[in-house]
Amino acid sequence: VGIQVVQHVIDEQQVEEVKILSAGEYSGIGATTKYIGDKLTVFELYKDMPADKAGLKVGDEIIRVDQLVVTDKNKHEISALLKGAEDTKVNLQVKRQGKILNFNVQRKKIDVNPVPHYQMVDDKTGYISFIKFNTKASDAVKKAFLDLKSKGMEQLILDLRGNPGGLLNEAIEITNFFIPKGETVVTTRAKLKKWSETYRTHNEPIDLDIPIVILINGNSASAAEIVSGSLQDLDRAVIVGERSFGKGLVQRYRDLPYGTKLKLTISKYYTPSGRNIQELDYTHRNGKEVPKFSSAQRALFHTKNGRKVYGGGGIAPDVKIEKPKRSTSTEALLSSDAIFNFVTEYYYAHPKIAQPKDFMPDNSIYNEFISYLESHPDSFETQSEKVFKNGFEGMEKEEYINSVSGEYQALMKKIQQEKIKDLEKNKEEIQEYLNNEILNRYFYKKGEYINHIYHSKYISEAIRILNDQSEYQKILHLE
Repeated sequence: VGIQVVQHVIDEQQVEEVKILSAGEYSGIGATTKYIGDKLTVFELYKDMPADKAGLKVGDEIIRVDQLVVTDKNKHEISALLKGAEDTKVNLQVKRQGKILNFNVQRKKIDVNPVPHYQMVDDKTGYISFIKFNTKASDAVKKAFLDLKSKGMEQLILDLRGNPGGLLNEAIEITNFFIPKGETVVTTRAKLKKWSETYRTHNEPIDLDIPIVILINGNSASAAEIVSGSLQDLDRAVIVGERSFGKGLVQRYRDLPYGTKLKLTISKYYTPSGRNIQELDYTHRNGKEVPKFSSAQRALFHTKNGRKVYGGGGIAPDVKIEKPKRSTSTEALLSSDAIFNFVTEYYYAHPKIAQPKDFMPDNSIYNEFISYLESHPDSFETQSEKVFKNGFEGMEKEEYINSVSGEYQALMKKIQQEKIKDLEKNKEEIQEYLNNEILNRYFYKKGEYINHIYHSKYISEAIRILNDQSEYQKILHLE
């Protein structure tokens, strides 16, 4: 089988986080936090949850939790304090726009809804946004589906963009909603026979006929790829978007001493056509370099109706949404916190914006962002910048450093100007990221989903395909 051995030891805090992700509930303040540099920052608020009701804002820097001053050396202690028993209180001191504020927040049970938004797009098209495969996933998708059916839904858009996966059994259950009982959804193959299994549907479906478009992108992974890959192989749904992440490995946890666990890869999974869609080839890694299966000749497989599909490198969509290739500057920007930090300033400078349905990409916002980057040249760094800086810093003990300092500063300024200019190649994608972050600040995550329904080219393309049943059937070879 050629299993790629990937193993990782996780500590007690990480074990607890895995349990929360799987269970879909925990007791806490209802916010996600992130260290930006050495500052613990409120990264997302859940609407009407304790942190939101208490008055915290995204972008707040948490400087004290109860009596504990926040540093980057006590991350696990701080994380544990933010969670805690239901109905207990935690005192937070935050810095916001230069002011120190204090909040008393009562911890509550937080349900992580895997379906944060669903609605009728028009009189016959339903839309379900589905973000993770926790223990509540299949129930939440089924509830949304049946509610939309009661409102007249005749065709479905299932949005798996950004869904990182999760529990395998939930993926099988959701796939089962749309295919017959007894159908193979996925098989796993391992070196040890006891770890090799075939997973079939065990229940009667809820709808075998409704036309479905599934949206995916490069952050759709694991269980999301099982749902999209199996429904593609069985010619049950049209896949629209970008090539998915490519995680075709099955992992299990093994207990270790002191509350830690070993995360061990035990097998590969295969969709009904027989393909494994793993992207990274760990078997042939060279140090930090891990080759990609998509870089080599990909194996050919066929769907139930004889359509060509390929193994390795993720799920390729049936209908691709074209995007310009990301420049190195754009990659560096999107992996930084520059957009988040800019939007924090934007939020306090603009008290109101248009409602989600009407909010559109705006050149004025993009230009304001570019001005922000020009005045904050270190807000993101390209790899060449880092190398150049490290090289100059390594010269600081040399006697001639002062004589070349001026040239270095001039060259660095030129590099920073060029990297910002290079962002223009991906202006549309950067505008999408800006819009999403802005909408999240004013209208929470729900605002982003509502906006996408009216302005996303992914969703407009899905609607176009569903409304043209001749093309829909032609794509799936149903004619």
